[in-house]
Amino acid sequence: MKNLREITLPELEGMMADLGEPKFRAKQIHEWVWQKHAADINDMTNLSKSLREKLVRDFFIPKVKMHHSQYSSDGTIKNRLQLHDGFYVESVLIPTEKRMTACVSSQVGCSLSCKFCATGYMDRKRNLDFDEIVDEVTLLNELAQKHYNKNLSNIVFMGMGEPLLNYGNMMKAIEKITSPHGLGMSPKRITVSTAGVSKMIMRLADDKVRFKLALSLHAATDHKRNEIMPINETNNLSSLIEALNYFYKATGNEITFEYILFKNFNDSLKDAEDLVKLYRKVPSDLINIIEYNPIENARFEKPDEDTVDEFMEHLTANRVNVRLRRSRGKDIDAACGQLANVDHSMIKGE
Repeated sequence: MKNLREITLPELEGMMADLGEPKFRAKQIHEWVWQKHAADINDMTNLSKSLREKLVRDFFIPKVKMHHSQYSSDGTIKNRLQLHDGFYVESVLIPTEKRMTACVSSQVGCSLSCKFCATGYMDRKRNLDFDEIVDEVTLLNELAQKHYNKNLSNIVFMGMGEPLLNYGNMMKAIEKITSPHGLGMSPKRITVSTAGVSKMIMRLADDKVRFKLALSLHAATDHKRNEIMPINETNNLSSLIEALNYFYKATGNEITFEYILFKNFNDSLKDAEDLVKLYRKVPSDLINIIEYNPIENARFEKPDEDTVDEFMEHLTANRVNVRLRRSRGKDIDAACGQLANVDHSMIKGE
């Protein structure tokens, strides 16, 4: 059995010719799959019964299903999604006055083991296929329409997993999401966040992508970054600076730094100065300072407000474009770094 959504329109046209069906049947099938989001081949009611029977023999549609949702007091909705093979991922709908943002996952679990992230304490089971990522976005768009009477305005690949380690599926999903035959969303409203895979950032540049890029930085020296993000041992700051400059030169796209403040670890004025120095080496548009959201397995704490204010003031005084990003959905563990399935069999060491 083959995934019908992996068959391109030209391939469908060839299949229809082999079956003695008119060419327009291929377009009908394609529309059912990508515009009407059919969950079953038998739902394709403008196809003949005989054609549907032929398709059912060889193809299936592995749809992602909504398992359950949690609703935050601030309007954020966290969703547990079930994949066709029984695995789960989490994604989040984040409403604000100006935006309706979908935070989507790209992998089941994660292999990078970042010490402050709940997903980092899970094993990576597999990559999401491109059509599963599209399903995530589609389900969140339907949720936005249902609860807020709005379509998605933005998509961020900041959920479970490292999107640049699922490069092909991520790119194909974005192609479908931005296609006029899909959601038709502008790539400028999509942000891909990476923990920092230098060679893949350079590949994004070579592919002339049009979406935005965010680097999960969280420490401005190799020594400190190595402590909390093992990926830095093979993708150090020097290599990331080179890759980000290469990316900007090739694309001109926005680059954002994400920086979570951890009490007595990366929140001193010395840390702020190190961040200023790094900021000046990269054509970054913005540094997002993020409040830490505690998780069960990590030793970190959130700094007090005075420390956060002093850190921000130092950056601003040094002409850094900086913004404090308040976490959403903390009461339902939907905030930055808190996404993790409730299936404890996936937690490392259990």
